[in-house]
Amino acid sequence: MRIVGIDLGSREVKIVLTEDDRIILKKKMSTVSFYRDFCRYEGRIVVDLDKLGLHNINRAISTGYGRNNTDLSRFEAINEIKAHVYGSVFQSRERDFILLDIGGQDVKVVRVEKGLATDLDLNDKCAASCGRYLENMTNVLEVDLEELARHHAEPVELNSTCAVFSESELIGKIAEGIPLKRLCAGVNYSMYRRLRPLLTKFKGRKLIVSGGVAQNRSIVEYLREDYDQVEVVEDPQFNGAIGCCYYGYKFRER
Repeated sequence: MRIVGIDLGSREVKIVLTEDDRIILKKKMSTVSFYRDFCRYEGRIVVDLDKLGLHNINRAISTGYGRNNTDLSRFEAINEIKAHVYGSVFQSRERDFILLDIGGQDVKVVRVEKGLATDLDLNDKCAASCGRYLENMTNVLEVDLEELARHHAEPVELNSTCAVFSESELIGKIAEGIPLKRLCAGVNYSMYRRLRPLLTKFKGRKLIVSGGVAQNRSIVEYLREDYDQVEVVEDPQFNGAIGCCYYGYKFRER
């Protein structure tokens, strides 16, 4: 059975193809190029699966950012929470954990018990705790995300709670001659501090991290201070699309 899962993010689209519960294809592209080059509108959005190289599909599941943009013809849409929980269950083989998913424009914290979401909290109001914040700060520092993620020791203190004002504050620290390593660590630590209030009510021994920011190893190191176990799923950016496929396989008889 061949199942395709598509996670339509605010900036990137992630596509996963599975066959008999095995991942056989993963691809990623900008959201703009996905809609422009691989879709057409006929009352609903029609995806050209052949153009994407996806053939003989038995079932198609979609999720993502923005309900109107995930209404794909031939696809069954599921909400993002369900997709990311199923993706984390599939990738970690765990059924009881706290899930922290840090995307480009939102953060999701979910308590998972026996493979099901039992409580959740979201931050989709401010960019200061999301991936976009890190991207903006790397532009100020003129480093890439990989370089930023290397540094967590001796973080410079950044107090602004606003993503926009943080840029001005960071420029001030640069002018003071603070070393780049401490500046990078400060950006990572300031984001961790913004995540902590979301995690406060979700106590547990095991935290599973997904989303693009899960690749920032310094933020993951800070999270280890609060949990006995912290695990990053193998494909954090593809977690939602993998969850779509797992949902399609798990409920294939419906």
